[in-house]
Amino acid sequence: MNPGGNIRMYFSGELEPGRSCTLPPPQAHHAMRVLRLKRGEPVILFNGDGAEYAAVVVEASRDRFALDVTGRDVMDREAPFAVTLAQAVSSGERMDYTIQKAVELGIAAIQPLEARRSVVRLSAERAERRIAHWQAVVIAACEQCGRNRVPQVSPLTPLDAFLAARGSSKDGERRVLLSPRSARRLREFDPPQGSIVMLSGPEGGFSPEEERAAEQAGFLPVRLGPRVLRTETAAVAALAAMQVLWGDF
Repeated sequence: MNPGGNIRMYFSGELEPGRSCTLPPPQAHHAMRVLRLKRGEPVILFNGDGAEYAAVVVEASRDRFALDVTGRDVMDREAPFAVTLAQAVSSGERMDYTIQKAVELGIAAIQPLEARRSVVRLSAERAERRIAHWQAVVIAACEQCGRNRVPQVSPLTPLDAFLAARGSSKDGERRVLLSPRSARRLREFDPPQGSIVMLSGPEGGFSPEEERAAEQAGFLPVRLGPRVLRTETAAVAALAAMQVLWGDF
């Protein structure tokens, strides 16, 4: 459900009250053919700057879809702590589901990873296309859930390179590794004093060697109950638990 009931749309350009904007062809087609917006209808626009903009459709033709921006409101719907989800790539709709729900639950950034047991192996060209697709999933989720800041999907990175690049923890950053092998639970942690980086494995989980490497990089293993969760469930469940324990639920 969209906050306020109005249709929300992402616009990648500058937005300012008193000015007009024209949607690019793919968005214009979606606005007319899927959303069936017509001249005079109100819309909420956002571009990731943290505000949302009241707008009205002033032209809806095959050649041009334009809106007049009439107002600006800074509406903060971000989580009280920033979480980067470092997610090993899963196949097809599983990865889409994880990203979509992570955005709804307030994730701040997404880092796709290549792990030893990853089912999906992407060439450079395919990886670039998938990153663009996942960023579109993020935007659509922001349109739906009311967020006015758009989490960034980083380029696909091998797990070992990601761990090597982390360096030492700084600014109170908490590093969490989702692991069914751990005995520690999220409720045993104190509320975070800074950001969180959460590492979540692929369909087959991280190998013992990968888990050891993550621990050496400062990631603390955490178990999500006595049941083994699927890859598309684990991160979503952990984020929901964090929001209950420390967030805005």
